[in-house]
Order: sequence, then C-alpha cells, then structure tokens
Amino acid sequence: MQQRIVPNLWFDTNAEEAADFYVSVFKHSRIVNVAHYTEAGPRPAGTVMTVEFELDGQRFVGINGGPQFVFDEAVSFQIDCEDQDEIDYYWARLSEGGSEGQCGWLKDRYGLSWQVVPTGMEELFGDPDPQRAERAMQALLGMGKLDIAALRRAADGVPAS
Repeated sequence: MQQRIVPNLWFDTNAEEAADFYVSVFKHSRIVNVAHYTEAGPRPAGTVMTVEFELDGQRFVGINGGPQFVFDEAVSFQIDCEDQDEIDYYWARLSEGGSEGQCGWLKDRYGLSWQVVPTGMEELFGDPDPQRAERAMQALLGMGKLDIAALRRAADGVPAS
C-alpha cells in the first residue's frame, strides 16, 4: 500500500544533497525519483526540483523551493532506538555539521530537527512511582545525547558517578 501522508521538506537548493545524506544514514533507504525544473521555471531548467526518497520505509519529498522558508524546532522527526549503540550512531551521524541540543534533540547540517530516543522511554516517565518518573525526567533535562543506562540509574535513585 502506498503511504498516504508524505512529509515534504523545503530546501533552498540542496534537496538532492540532503536526500543522499539521509539515505546514507538510514539502512533500508533509497532515492525513489528526482524531478527537474523545466523551461516553465521558476528555477533554471534542468536544476533539481524535487527528490523523492525513502528512509527505512518512510517516504519523503525534498523540494528545492528557494530561501523563503527554513526548518525550525516546531517540526522534528523522532528516531526510536533499540539500544545505546543505535543512539550513539544516529546522534553522531545526524549531528555532524549540525548542532546538538537538549533532551535527545539535535539539528542536522540542513537545519532539520531530530529526536534520538530509546524505545520504552515513555515507560520511565510514566512510571506509576511518581518519584521514579521525576528522577528520570530530571536526568533527561540535564542531557544532550541520551544515555539509557544513566536514565535508568537516575530512575532507580542511583547517584550519578
């Protein structure tokens, strides 16, 4: 079945470069189609207009629409990671040339925001023991890249070393 909702990402001129980068980061990813502007414009004929790509089965379209719009933190993509190795991998790859944020958030070199988080994180923060959940949240607020073991230790009341 074709994906019904496809995120479209507005770039100035580097949609193809960005798509190539994202495809290199995520396994099971590919460029699906590249369309070019025609003589009708509004950009020079032959330049890349859109790039359709898939990241681990999720379809996206990158549009070279011009400098009018830029990404901000109002929209981000969450990557659920099975273990610390995955968190470390995505954090290193996506933040390279970008900027690291707080609580597992980062901006990549194109300004797109990502949340690199462990699966099951919501269980820590929704723990029936409110003190356990609060300790986990306090630890999260002090982190950039998330450390699963440190979050669990904090939830369990083990002092940071």
